[in-house]
Amino acid sequence: MGCCTGRCTLIFLCTFQLLAALERQVFDFLGYQWAPILCNFFHIIIVILGLFGTIQYRPRYIIVYAIWAALWVTWNVFIICFYLEVGGLSKESDLLTFNISAHHSWWSEHGPGCVRKEMPATGVKSFDSQSYISVMGCMVEYQYIEVMHSAFQILIALVGFVYACYVVSAFTEEEDSFDFIGGFDPFPLYHVNEKPSHLLLKPMYLST
Repeated sequence: MGCCTGRCTLIFLCTFQLLAALERQVFDFLGYQWAPILCNFFHIIIVILGLFGTIQYRPRYIIVYAIWAALWVTWNVFIICFYLEVGGLSKESDLLTFNISAHHSWWSEHGPGCVRKEMPATGVKSFDSQSYISVMGCMVEYQYIEVMHSAFQILIALVGFVYACYVVSAFTEEEDSFDFIGGFDPFPLYHVNEKPSHLLLKPMYLST
């Protein structure tokens, strides 16, 4: 009963985690955040693998999911440190875009209550001149939205890691108990060659 409950809970967690990862992937695509996009892609694949392993009773797949859950927590801790500018990191850098573009988080211009104003650059106007974008009135700063996203991902990953370890342990115990009673033995330990009852009752003399 405990295994079934843990397995069903892990299936629900993986499904919910998959939906949360897809939501995050959409907003990272809108902000051209290439490093998070790549990590989200691997995360989605591993979560699907863990979901498949849980449904099909494949402990090895669940172990891979548990290992990735620990790595996923580490990645999201880095994202939190990046947006809170911990340890010399700067949220204004192009680190998350691999320094190939100057894009930033999509929430920096489209957060709740934000008013985006685009003003032409001063000086000589040309087709190549870029406009200055001013964002005002945001109810929540974009870095805190990203931090909340990462903190939510950490919470789900930690719960998923705990349940993954529990389900793997339960599956292993079931397999060990099944082996103990000879469930996987192709031949029984003690083989009794039984004869049909009518042969045992057959007279031991030949009729003349």
